[in-house]
Formats: sequence, C-alpha cells, structure tokens
Amino acid sequence: MPASLLFISPRRAILFCLLLSLFELLTYVGSDFIMPGMLDIITELNADPRYVPFSLNAYLLGGVAFQWLIGPLSDRFGRRPLLLTGCALFALTCLATLWIKEVNLFTLLRFFQGIGLGFVVVVSYPALQESFSEADAVRLLAIVGNIALLSPLLGPLVGSVLLSVMEWRAMFITIALLSMLVWLGLYWLMPETVDVPRREGGTIAPTPLRLQDLRNDYLNLLRNQRFIAGCLALGLTGLPLLSWIALSPLLLMHNLGLSTYAYALWQLPVFGALIFGNFALNTLIKHFSIEQLLRISLLPMLAGMVLGLIFTSITAHILALIGGLAVYAFGLGIGNATLYRLTLYSSESGKGCVSAMLGMISVAIYGLGSAALTALGAGESLTAFSISAAICAITALWPVLYMLSRATPAGESGVSI
Repeated sequence: MPASLLFISPRRAILFCLLLSLFELLTYVGSDFIMPGMLDIITELNADPRYVPFSLNAYLLGGVAFQWLIGPLSDRFGRRPLLLTGCALFALTCLATLWIKEVNLFTLLRFFQGIGLGFVVVVSYPALQESFSEADAVRLLAIVGNIALLSPLLGPLVGSVLLSVMEWRAMFITIALLSMLVWLGLYWLMPETVDVPRREGGTIAPTPLRLQDLRNDYLNLLRNQRFIAGCLALGLTGLPLLSWIALSPLLLMHNLGLSTYAYALWQLPVFGALIFGNFALNTLIKHFSIEQLLRISLLPMLAGMVLGLIFTSITAHILALIGGLAVYAFGLGIGNATLYRLTLYSSESGKGCVSAMLGMISVAIYGLGSAALTALGAGESLTAFSISAAICAITALWPVLYMLSRATPAGESGVSI
C-alpha cells in the first residue's frame, strides 16, 4: 500500500485517491455516456449532424479556458477548496441541462461543464503528485487513470443501454447527483497539500497571487523549451484518441449506419488496450526509468497508427482501423503518465501554475486539433480519419524526442525511478 507524504492514515489516503478518480470518471462520463445519443440530441434540438463533434470540442475548450487562473489560485489558497469548487460547479451545470431547448445553448452549457474537467487537470493531479513519493505517484496516477477509463471503455455501451430506457436529460441529472455525492466525500476526506506539515519535513509554501508574478511565471514557462515540448507531446499523442471519441459517432453510426450497440462494442478494443497499457506501466515502472518507459511507449503508438493507416487504406474496413487504434492506445497507456510527470517537473515553478499551463496547451490541442481535423474531413471516412490520426502521431515524435534529448541524467532530475 502506498504511503502518503502527508500525516493522514493509509485508509484515508486510499479513499482520497478513489474520490479523485471518481470525480475524474464523472467528468468523462459527462461526455462518453452522452456520445451515443448525440444524433438523437441534435435531432430533438433541430440541429444539423455537423454539431455532433461540437459537443466534445466545447467541453474540451471549457476545460482549458480557466486553467490559467485555477492553478495559481490553488497554489495560493490550497488544492482542497479549489477542487471542492470545481466539483460543485460540474454538478450544477449538469443539473442545468434539464432546461436546455436549443443546440447553441446546449453547446454553451457543455463549455461550462468542461470547466469541471479543468479542475481535474489543474488541481487533482498536482494534489496526488504532492501527496505521494514519485514512484507511488506515477503508479497511482496510472491506477486512477484506469478507473477513469472505465468511462470511455464502457460509457458508449452503458450509455446506449441507458438511452434506451431514459431520456438524455435524465442521464445528466444522474451525473449531477453522483457528483454531489463525490463532493461530500471530498469534503470529508480530501487532505490539503499546501502549507501543511509533511512526513519528510518542511511544507509546500503557498505562492502569493500577484498578477505581475503570475505573468512572469507563465512567460518563463513559455520560454522553457523542454516544458513546451512536453505539452505539445501530451497534446499530439492524445489527439488521435480524443478525435476518435469526437468523431466515432459520425464515422460509425451516421456514415456506416451501425446501431448504437455496435458503435459501443467497437469502443471496447481501443479503451481496453489503453487500460492494459496502464497495467503494463504499473509493472514496468519497477524495472525502468521514466525516460526509458517513454521510449518504450513510442513503438506501439507509432506502429499502431502507421499500420492502421496502411490496412485501412487497403481494405476500408473498420477492423483495420480499430486494430491500429488499439495498438496505439496500448502505447499511450504506457507513455501518458510518464510524459505528464516529466513535463510537470521540467520547471521549478509552483505546480498549480505549471499544471495550468500544461493543461491549457495540451487540452487546447485536443479541442482545436479535433475541430481542425473535423473541418478537414476526418469524419468523412475511415481512411480520412486514419490519415489524420497517423499525421498527429508522427508529428508528436519530434517533441517527445526533444524531451528525451534534454533529459537530465538519472538521479539529478527528480523524475527517474
């Protein structure tokens, strides 16, 4: 059992991690459970099918919009009050879906719901990293990720079943009620990590919130080439998966005419492989450094995208694309947590500020990149999507290799195991 660096019991530490993963899971559920019903939603709201990916794009852009402020606020006032605020905001905006009657208002509300995702990225991840040793933090981040990945793995299937027995608004209300329960759990069990005693001695001092200092911190991060490379790498390596989530209803149900049930089943190999990648990380991290694990992850990520492109172009069959995506997702499961850790600790600035800039850049790449791929026709056919996804994966190779070339020798960086 991982030992916390804070003066809390092991039981409370585990429950805290579980609640973090449940909040993250619900922010994913808010998207993944709804995606199978997007065609029905836009039909009810009298909108064009092109609005299908707009829901996810608005959600992601909401996640990035206020991270620049959320992170420094958590450095100043602590992680706990900020995460409680984010969880409450997410619950209330999900509840507000009950009164939506027009597609533009629905998209706007998705933006505000996405702000809750920003709190997960900027507050909960640093809170976990600050609560445990490096090896335990990376391991727990992978486990928390596995729990959260139950949403994209089972969300389309469960969402399809639920949408057959309840209206989509009822699903949002259910998510809101569950978020309120998570808020209560966080209120009772979440420890503070800023300005509290730690087992190794000392504290993480709160950072004064001054606009000039905030401006300088962000400018310094933008000048940090290794940090920027890590942000670009995180965004580009994850973009094929995020684009798949956004466009798969269009590709499978609208273009190929598959049922929502068939659509959901085709998600299982992709997100199942992602979870297996996280389990592989949990084993491999005992034997390899973080930098070595990142190198290992490159092979399946690139091979999956390139092979998927080749065989999808030849056969135009869904199985070829899904096979390539599954191999890629396995590599992403190994590489994502390691890349996040390397990027977060590539700067000495406050981790709320660093995670905010990291989240803003990477999530903006997700949202804007997915919108750009949609505009360029990635949703028109399986081959068009495979070409777009392969270009993203190959482009990500440069910032990943740059990160690795600038890695500090083991034992000096604070991120090797």
